[in-house]
Amino acid sequence: MPAVVLIAEELAPAALDVLAHDFDVRHVDGTDRPALLAALADADAVIVRSATQIDAEAIAAGGRLKVVARAGVGLDNVDVPAATARGVMVVNAPTSNIVSAAEQAIALLLAVARHTATASASLKRGEWKRSKFTGVEIQGKTVGVVGLGRIGVLFAQRMAAFGTRLIAYDPYVQPARAAQLGIRLVGLEELLRESDFISIHLPKTPETVGLIGAKELQLVKPTVRIVNAARGGLIDEAALAEAVAEGRVGGVGLDVYAKEPCTDSPLFAFDNVVAVPHLGASTAEAQDKAGLAVAKSVQLALLGEFVPDAVNVQTGGIVAQDVRPLLPLAEKLGRVFTALAGGVAASVTVEVRGEVVANDVSVLKLAAAKGLFAPVVAEQVTYVNAPHLAADRGVELELTTSTEATDHINLVTVRGAKPNGRLISVSGTYVPGTREVRKLTELDGYDIDLVADGHLLFFRYVDRPGIVGVVGSILGELGVNIAAMQVARREAGGEALMILTIDSPVDADTLEKAATAIGATASSTVDLTD
Repeated sequence: MPAVVLIAEELAPAALDVLAHDFDVRHVDGTDRPALLAALADADAVIVRSATQIDAEAIAAGGRLKVVARAGVGLDNVDVPAATARGVMVVNAPTSNIVSAAEQAIALLLAVARHTATASASLKRGEWKRSKFTGVEIQGKTVGVVGLGRIGVLFAQRMAAFGTRLIAYDPYVQPARAAQLGIRLVGLEELLRESDFISIHLPKTPETVGLIGAKELQLVKPTVRIVNAARGGLIDEAALAEAVAEGRVGGVGLDVYAKEPCTDSPLFAFDNVVAVPHLGASTAEAQDKAGLAVAKSVQLALLGEFVPDAVNVQTGGIVAQDVRPLLPLAEKLGRVFTALAGGVAASVTVEVRGEVVANDVSVLKLAAAKGLFAPVVAEQVTYVNAPHLAADRGVELELTTSTEATDHINLVTVRGAKPNGRLISVSGTYVPGTREVRKLTELDGYDIDLVADGHLLFFRYVDRPGIVGVVGSILGELGVNIAAMQVARREAGGEALMILTIDSPVDADTLEKAATAIGATASSTVDLTD
């Protein structure tokens, strides 16, 4: 039975096409609360925009819920802590509207500089008053950018084409990075004093709310034009209205407000204020990008894959391109570890070696944890709930890294102790290329070279002649084909480890029959099929 994806608000047709191939897509009016709660009972995923509230009650109603997706940037209508507590992944589309938002800021700046909105309204009233609407050029002016995030950078790059001098305030950006963009970093007060135009591109946080208030507005040029198409509340709107009324600010462009919807503001009384109802993401392209992005994220999440845009996965940030191929490897190593351990370990360390550790590899610990618990818990294990499963079972998870050279370009090892103190380890590597091979290189101290794919059988036994034939005969009688096999040992007559890759899984009775026939001290099986 396919997973159910609930669409609570309008979504782009391209996004629906992505989901329709693999899932049962259903629709509900997200603003109809009783209908939403009832529909969530069968949903594995729900996709919303801004009108649907996915709070703790809604998340609790979705007993099967694995992912909540917001087709947009903000998450004000999603209770992220409640979702995280239940192991539900929350995703959004953080880059879907960045071009639209940057262009909206430029549109407001141009409209304020040339009195576009008021001149248009005047003409439509039958007036022809050209002299009343004399504006200013942008070329040669100083443009201050408050916040050099993705949207701020896009805005600055586009403003550079106007022949402006660019300065910026952002305490989290290095001067060298700003210099590469042709931007001079300054303090906030210097930016306020020097700028002819100011555009704000900051997130809304406790530190940024009210960043520009009455005190800061005393520093600006009386001809300055200020644009805010980022988040409401970053500028004190009452202080801004007072500055406009007193002629201390030459013009304002607003797309966002401290409280929305906003249909009444003292700023609306001024002809040199252009105000629009939060249209930064309101382009056909941005809406399509947002829908398509979250549809792909939902698809990945329901298939158990890593989701780059998950906001409540405990990683250090964006996963580097060099790290991503190691995610399936780490998960497979976790599965093999649990198979060898015969259950959950007391503590597990994920060790990563090689040049790849120049990147943030913390997500590999999550991937390994996902593999560790997938074979032993009934619920679906995700990147969100894997840490919670570990905590609930008292399993300590650690990550260590080293640039120390090995025989491999990269090496991931999952090492840990069973409750009885016995140590277990399994290592593997990723070989880039057209085939993208992931290999097991070590099991419990035995060197091996085996592709980490397919159904694997493990047997520990005392090394002696005839064992391979016995196991092969038992599997052959059942019609199970052996695709690959390796035997590792440290000395003749000592303990040996046999690993077989087979084309189809075997049941517990077959595994026990083979183990008994060779007098195995331990046996296990694991599914590593992609």
